[in-house]
Amino acid sequence: MNILFKALNDQTRRDILELLKDKDMTAGDIADQFNISKPSISHHLDLLRQAGLVVSVKEGQFIFYSINTTVMDEMLKWIMQFKSPQKDKNNEKI
Repeated sequence: MNILFKALNDQTRRDILELLKDKDMTAGDIADQFNISKPSISHHLDLLRQAGLVVSVKEGQFIFYSINTTVMDEMLKWIMQFKSPQKDKNNEKI
């Protein structure tokens, strides 16, 4: 889980995930949305892939990236275990 949080600890990587929530994109398409070099975008994508947050599929000479929702779902379940139970106005669990 450590690599997952490391991957999420960078604004550029979080912005990449925001882009990918709507559609699959190539590294070039993603790089066009940022003011940083293509090698830097590739590095960010590699870290996201290592963390399991994105998956890549090669189609011809292009590699398309998409969000791995399975990892996102597992992370959300893990985080939600720390949420306090809701209480009503009489301070009783709902």
